[in-house]
Amino acid sequence: MPIWDTILNTIASEFADVSDVEMGTRITLRLFLAALLGGMLGYERESQGQAAGVRTHMLVALGAALFVVVPEQAGVAEDAMSRVTQGVIAGVGFLCAGTILKGEGSLQIKGLTTAAGLWLTAAIGVAVGVGYETTAALSALMVLFVLNVVPMIVDKKQPQ
Repeated sequence: MPIWDTILNTIASEFADVSDVEMGTRITLRLFLAALLGGMLGYERESQGQAAGVRTHMLVALGAALFVVVPEQAGVAEDAMSRVTQGVIAGVGFLCAGTILKGEGSLQIKGLTTAAGLWLTAAIGVAVGVGYETTAALSALMVLFVLNVVPMIVDKKQPQ
């Protein structure tokens, strides 16, 4: 049955991008953590009634991490990784632009915080993807501080 051997060998070689358990664990951890941190930020936004919630933030963080994990796994040079990161930043910026709405005939603009949050979620995904998990986790905590504590400070200082 040489045809079945060929088919099985082809399938095995197509899934051979993870060379050992250490690499598989590293990739799994990075992608899972990116999705988890994105989900945490998305939960906060969803609990505040914002349109971009858990799933959107998880997808942005996971996508950003994947965009840098794969080139790193492939062993691309630093300058190529820089271009990948620039592409992620620009692409997510385009996505974020779609969340910003300007009211007709008014100066009121909605969605800037959501856009900034999605953009920062992508940055956190990139940080996790390149192996800076602690930096990403601290950044996510800082985002939660900005979204939850800063408004309370600002509201207290404004005249009633």
